[in-house]
Amino acid sequence: MSLPSVLRVSALLLLREGHVLMVRARGRDVLYLPGGKVEPGETAVQAAIREAHEETGLVVTAADVDEFAVVTEPAHGQAPGTVVAMTLFLARSPGTLDAATPVASAEVDAVEWVTADDADRCPPAGVATLRLLVDAGLLDGPSRG
Repeated sequence: MSLPSVLRVSALLLLREGHVLMVRARGRDVLYLPGGKVEPGETAVQAAIREAHEETGLVVTAADVDEFAVVTEPAHGQAPGTVVAMTLFLARSPGTLDAATPVASAEVDAVEWVTADDADRCPPAGVATLRLLVDAGLLDGPSRG
């Protein structure tokens, strides 16, 4: 039996008024946190900073974020058995990012402020992240009908 392939990624958690910033993948209706793969010679925080800038135009420094958690879930859109290990970095508040306006780059179709109600539009690692944020009291929970 072979070990699962692990895809190491980093992502930025930018929260405002009970919502978290996510990006919509080009030509798809799937929401991801701004982030991506850790490149060779790069730390997890450097990857989160670089990817957030590439996808949203936000200028973030290591001093602006704290490591929040690592989420490990089946990788969306990858070979069966592939697992994503996503290191989450929480933007400090208040900070310079509070006034910044994220914009969709050429890599993504849109930026959206979402709550746990949007979990059905997220891959497994996104769903797990939303759950962690709700449990920590940082994100608005699912609507109660």
